[in-house]
Amino acid sequence: MDFLVHNTGWIEVICGPMFSGKSEELIRRLRRARIARKRVQVFKPSIDVRYSADEIVSHTDARLKAECVTGAGEILGKLDWRTQVVGVDEANFMGPELVDLAQQLADSGKQVVIAGLDTDYLGRPFPPIPDLLALAESITKTLAICMRCGNPAKHTQRLVESGDLIVVGATGMYEARCRRCFEPGVPPHQEELPFVTAMRRAPSNRE
Repeated sequence: MDFLVHNTGWIEVICGPMFSGKSEELIRRLRRARIARKRVQVFKPSIDVRYSADEIVSHTDARLKAECVTGAGEILGKLDWRTQVVGVDEANFMGPELVDLAQQLADSGKQVVIAGLDTDYLGRPFPPIPDLLALAESITKTLAICMRCGNPAKHTQRLVESGDLIVVGATGMYEARCRRCFEPGVPPHQEELPFVTAMRRAPSNRE
């Protein structure tokens, strides 16, 4: 790719729903950077303590040490300017300041690799990912498997009742859904979606 030039910085964004492998892909890229003998620093939001307080942890239990911050504003204070690669997980918890920070780091010659949700539990664009997508040189969209029908899933379905935008959780609180099975907001407590029931009861057209 053209942006892979010595001393040139760039932004990579890995986005998608929960359970789609975003953190795993982030860990893979950062490990490869270390194999290439680059100085790497990794940051995660302190609010995310689902699996570890000081590691990025994927749903497949891949792990990488990380420094915790309450928001993007703390990253500069913890950054060693000899660092060549900056990784950020769960960017949707980092706040809008991450956009300007990523730009600043890339402009200074650093590789910035960011992972996060691109839509919220209502299916809306989840800041700051949309702005980061507009600025990134490289974008990877990951898809999960719909837990209702098995099709490719682009949405994160919240299973618990809460009107808060941010509710940290994993399996049991969220599941991946495809475009058709996704129910914005809190889903009704049901075993089967209405359209699935209708399709199952409809007479078959097969001879």
